[in-house]
Amino acid sequence: MRNPLVVSIAVGIVVVLAVIAGVFYAQRGSHLELQGKVLKVRTAPLDENSGVAVIDFRITNPADFTFQVRAVTVAVEDNSGMRTQGTTISEVDAQRLFQAVPLLGQKYNPSLLMRDEIGAHATEDRMIAARFEVPEAALEKRKQLTVRIEESGGLISEIKEK
Repeated sequence: MRNPLVVSIAVGIVVVLAVIAGVFYAQRGSHLELQGKVLKVRTAPLDENSGVAVIDFRITNPADFTFQVRAVTVAVEDNSGMRTQGTTISEVDAQRLFQAVPLLGQKYNPSLLMRDEIGAHATEDRMIAARFEVPEAALEKRKQLTVRIEESGGLISEIKEK
């Protein structure tokens, strides 16, 4: 015969686990963080000591809330592990950049700008251009490139190049 105390404890544990699972299921859309991946990176020299990187990426907002962008920054890491922060280029300057540097090709996506909003459950293709005070050859030999997107409430999402 089974001990009634053991059966009661087992039933209680199952009920508690079911309640915890229900709470996690109900909160699944409350985590505000962008997910994304880098689609393409194009680099070009600006002069002998600086270069530009244009990053096309796809972002998804899986949350039930709108993500409002406060700032977008780009950093590149070289093979030795040193990170260099880039200077983000505005949309108007990015359009001029594509006209002035034909090596970059054409501009496919709009830039992700401050105060842009990514709606709930939306997926968008965007780009960001950044100037780096390193030669273009160093940008080409990079180990990793990271796009950091800060939300107006202070949350930070990072999209890393694979």
